[in-house]
Amino acid sequence: MAIVVVGGHSRSVGKTSVVAGLIAALPEFNWTALKITQYGHGICSANGEPCDCVTDDHTRAITEELDRSGETDTSRFLVAGAKRSLWVRTRQGMLAEAMPDIRRKIAEAENVIMESNSVIRFLRPDLYLTVLDADNADFKDSAREFLDRADAVLLHRNGSVPRWNSVSLKPVAERPFFCIEPPNYVTSEIVGFVRDRIGTTARAREISPQ
Repeated sequence: MAIVVVGGHSRSVGKTSVVAGLIAALPEFNWTALKITQYGHGICSANGEPCDCVTDDHTRAITEELDRSGETDTSRFLVAGAKRSLWVRTRQGMLAEAMPDIRRKIAEAENVIMESNSVIRFLRPDLYLTVLDADNADFKDSAREFLDRADAVLLHRNGSVPRWNSVSLKPVAERPFFCIEPPNYVTSEIVGFVRDRIGTTARAREISPQ
């Protein structure tokens, strides 16, 4: 099994498009896709708008997406070719409580791709990609905290001086950088990188002593 996590420093930088693009470009992996949303005070961490993400027990919920209209992020994952698509909702700061349920869903899957930053605190994926846009001044604490864990950076091709303050890219200076731009967020180079890294990890597992 391979676990790929796609994060980003803010809303609307293309995380969902990257996940959907990788699912479509690598159908042989039979992905189970998860989107993790944290909420609090009636505001959704996914888009900063008032939301109805609150779960019935006010702690966590995992909902399987069945709609293939492409109107929601999890629906887009199904349209892209995911075998399953799951929406994980947790209250801000309570992702740990949802991790046992998330791990059970992972155990059921052939390969997993997740949209999240905060999940990096609780698991070590085979590949963690972070999406950055210099034109977007917001930089989430979770993206800053785990920036040094990124295996590669997907950077919007806009040539701008970064608008975010007090954030250094030194932790990823030696990591691969891939330029992206809408609507083609996933290039052949990115697909090749992901396929090679997953394959390398699988081979390492096969030869490692039990």
